[in-house]
Amino acid sequence: MYTLTVAGGNLFAIAAQQLGDATQWIRIAQLNGLDDPILSGLTTLTIPQTDPTATGGIAQQ
Repeated sequence: MYTLTVAGGNLFAIAAQQLGDATQWIRIAQLNGLDDPILSGLTTLTIPQTDPTATGGIAQQ
């Protein structure tokens, strides 16, 4: 894991750039306690390690 500071944007694009799969946005959201994939302002995120076996885009109920 590592941290990344961004100025706005969305978790879809960050997941695509950092994890190679936009559907992994939910992993970033859960790790950072976020409900909304759209970011505003300056935000520091913890980015998880790449996991090709992770399911993408759907939060566990």
